Amino acid sequence: MHRIGYDAKRIFNNFTGLGNYSRTLLRNLTSFHPDEEYFLYTPKVSRTPQTQFFLDSPMFTVRMPAKSRQILWRSWRQTADIVKDKIDLFHGLSHEIPYGLPATGIPTIVTIHDLVFKHYPEQYKWLDVKIYDRKFRYACENSDLIIAISESTKRDIMQFYGIAEDKIRVIYQSCHEGFMLEKPASARNAVLEKYALPKAFMLYVGSLIERKNLLGVVEAMAGLPPALKLPLVVVGQGDGYKKRVQQLAQDRGVLDQLIFIQPTFAELPALYQQAQLFVYPSYAEGFGIPVLEALFSGVPVLTSNVSSLPEAAGPGGYLVNPGSAEEMKEGMVSLLTDQALRKEKIAAGYQYAQRFTGEVLTEQLVSAYKSLLD
Repeated sequence: MHRIGYDAKRIFNNFTGLGNYSRTLLRNLTSFHPDEEYFLYTPKVSRTPQTQFFLDSPMFTVRMPAKSRQILWRSWRQTADIVKDKIDLFHGLSHEIPYGLPATGIPTIVTIHDLVFKHYPEQYKWLDVKIYDRKFRYACENSDLIIAISESTKRDIMQFYGIAEDKIRVIYQSCHEGFMLEKPASARNAVLEKYALPKAFMLYVGSLIERKNLLGVVEAMAGLPPALKLPLVVVGQGDGYKKRVQQLAQDRGVLDQLIFIQPTFAELPALYQQAQLFVYPSYAEGFGIPVLEALFSGVPVLTSNVSSLPEAAGPGGYLVNPGSAEEMKEGMVSLLTDQALRKEKIAAGYQYAQRFTGEVLTEQLVSAYKSLLD
């Protein structure tokens, strides 16, 4: 039995991509490798339906700092607690490891999700870019092994930080098992009724920020023929960008086709499975979990031909240039009207998604752990 420690801040306090990655990884580990002891280090805890499992399960030991030690605990003081707990292996789940940890001799892994801030620094605060760059570089240079969540991210790590290829393993991420199970019609209808949604709609799930390209989706929708003007259900947050999207939609005459909702995480699988089309034409992603959620849900996916998205979508994705509203519009028309193409993409996507099941990816992760523990 080994004692494995995790930077668990995102597990308890982030409810989008990084948090979903961390929670899914730990749930899968305890399902397929229940013999280890798992220690979760977090500066604070948000109690939600998504975090309760980790607080209730006897398989996890949750460690938080005393109030007197909270300042800089995650970056510096956490190391002393990791040593005190006699941790055999530490895994930083989101881009960073505590300073001073390499000097303890404890084998260390870091997961790097993306280096989008290096590609689009203008979309981040100046200070955040400096902090991210310092923390990410330190983690890459001082961990014993780096897990990249896509080949795209691996290339970026090598390019921006000069890391040797043999120090990086690509281990993809899975999604919550809820997306892998078919929801009954009653569950789908309940979601439609609760949010007053039409039976047929397109779906977007993701943060409302520049690089996710919802403005491009609105441009494409404006060019659709009248018979295909389906509403777009938007799940995500981001006030400033949302206002820009609404303004463009009003200018293009499609504002009444945008429906912004905030469903619970448990309601998302039914929402995906009811959608006619999932759109995700992002300019840059570390991986793109929503694409995988859509593939498992049996819905056609329109996504980008750049960054990691061709890896996430595989043959199930209809790939477009995210900068071309015309290509996006043509993709929407094809996937909404060509029944043979729809069936082909749905089947290919579901088949491709099987390589991202929890069991397959957990075995790859445990193999990485063993390479350091042994």
